[in-house]
Amino acid sequence: MMVRTNSIERILSEFQPGRSFVLTSHSRPDGDAVGSLLGLSDLLEDRGCRTEIVLADPVPAVYRTLPGAERIRHATSPSFGDSDGLRPIVILECDSVERTGLRSLEGRYLINIDHHASGRNYGDLNWIDPDASAVGAMVYELLVAMGQPVKPETASCIYAAILADTGGFTSRSTTPATLSMAAELARLGADPARIANDLCFSSPECKVRLLGTALVNMQRQGTIAWSWATLGDLERLQAMTEDCDGVVNYLVGIAGVEAAFFVVELPTPGEYRLSLRSKSHLDVARVAESFGGGGHRAASGCLMRGSLESVIERVREKVAHDSVSLT
Repeated sequence: MMVRTNSIERILSEFQPGRSFVLTSHSRPDGDAVGSLLGLSDLLEDRGCRTEIVLADPVPAVYRTLPGAERIRHATSPSFGDSDGLRPIVILECDSVERTGLRSLEGRYLINIDHHASGRNYGDLNWIDPDASAVGAMVYELLVAMGQPVKPETASCIYAAILADTGGFTSRSTTPATLSMAAELARLGADPARIANDLCFSSPECKVRLLGTALVNMQRQGTIAWSWATLGDLERLQAMTEDCDGVVNYLVGIAGVEAAFFVVELPTPGEYRLSLRSKSHLDVARVAESFGGGGHRAASGCLMRGSLESVIERVREKVAHDSVSLT
């Protein structure tokens, strides 16, 4: 508790009125990244700071309904000017600067806020809390510590971040504290039903059809299930890589399956994105780390290179080996 309190106090000492900050998160942003960035930006702006939100990849369509999403700039680097070249960079839920996908961050003052078990102290100021259910939950803690009025739009963004990263409050990281945060955010003006509808029940048709293809491709070996989607699948269905988000949850949701993974082919030749999930004692963050990635104990991922067949086989062998070593 003392470490978390000290980290929050140190970060708040940086968030002084009149200062300007660049906010960013990881490439291929998810709901936690987008919602947390928007919520933190609102809190800082209301505190008298100036913010610029920059992401290396576009905001997925499902999160563009969040209040203020149009303020997020898609670019390869922040727009540093001669007068603001020393603006601190606040990086949310990234285990490295490279994970942002942005250039021109070298030599900048970095504030690193992360909740992944694979988080590292690469920043000048680091707050890493693997027990937090989402980075949105950490932004909520900043909200409480700031003690300033909170707009319904801000509460909505932070609520959406927590909702997304806990899988609709179904992950192991969901605690009584998580639910208390959600309740307070709703009291502050977040609309749980509307946010759930926008995030969970507004999938484009191509995403649903892609899920069908992935389920047809599904394979299972004992307690492990896996599937994949190729570039050809995406092109045929007029889908994008972001439409693969969440597919792996259907695989791990099968009765008797304890771990699952999903592989999607990326436009770069020989490159694939791996998503892993576990509902047992298997730590899939360690699996992802063995391939250069990371994440949470029950949800993680990474990029891999090779043929589709070799990628699937390497992951299957690693998951099977680690599963057996736990028995």
